[in-house]
Amino acid sequence: MNDHTDYDAIVLAGGAARRLGGADKPALSVGGRPLLDRVLAACSDAASTVVVGPGRPTARPVVHALEDPPGGGPLAALEAGLRHTTAPVVLVLSADLPFLTAATVHRLLAAATGGSGPGGGAAPRDGAMLRDASGRDQPLVAAYRSGPLRRELARLRAVHGTPAGLPLRALWAELVLERVPDARSTASFDCDTWEDINAARARIREHGTVLDEWITAVKAELGIELDVDTAALLDLARDAAHGVARPAAPLTTFLIGYAAGQQGRDVQELMDRAAALANRWAAEAEESGGAARSGGATGDDAKPAE
Repeated sequence: MNDHTDYDAIVLAGGAARRLGGADKPALSVGGRPLLDRVLAACSDAASTVVVGPGRPTARPVVHALEDPPGGGPLAALEAGLRHTTAPVVLVLSADLPFLTAATVHRLLAAATGGSGPGGGAAPRDGAMLRDASGRDQPLVAAYRSGPLRRELARLRAVHGTPAGLPLRALWAELVLERVPDARSTASFDCDTWEDINAARARIREHGTVLDEWITAVKAELGIELDVDTAALLDLARDAAHGVARPAAPLTTFLIGYAAGQQGRDVQELMDRAAALANRWAAEAEESGGAARSGGATGDDAKPAE
């Protein structure tokens, strides 16, 4: 798959969250966004997205479904979600993955549709799942071919009468799946306890990630899709603050955003032009300072007559 659009996504958002005291886990906030919305952002290019669990507001349109019986476990939820999908590949995710990214989703999709089985064997693979740094498989961070997935669910129903209450292993143990490594256990990090929630909230505030997290949250809140070169924007703000005045930094970045939104102009081109202007402004100030130091007009001399 080249454009990664020919897939549906199923997000499992039920469960009792007993270790969270019964809190509505998918609605808990990390970085100012509900966990569920963070997961939905990672699979925004799915042809259709089904959220299985109690109805909740979401940042983008989804199909809502409920497992039968309610609280029947992940396989019952998966079966309920699968009824609303038609794509040849189904992405299956839990709703408590704060650090899942579109890049990881696309890695799973590419591995699931790669052809041969694990290790390059002749048997075609049935999908791909994430494997964390400790070697644990993550069947709820996975992409499955819908044909084998439907077949296995039908087999389990025929044998057991219902998939409710069955462990996930009953499903994927019979499937040929590629393992996609999650070397730092970042994408597979899930939030089962308040300690996990607090750890996730602390991680997004770390020095190396806080700005990207904030910009992503702001874009989601404002409903805009705009690629931002954070480093270049910060360089521009620094130049404006240093060469003009400190308040020039936020005002300049605001004006760039306004021009991009109102005129549909390229953000990088606008930043380049503003940066060049800031550099010219700073150069003039430097030249004027040099002239004053060499006997030119002083700051007081340059004031207009009162």
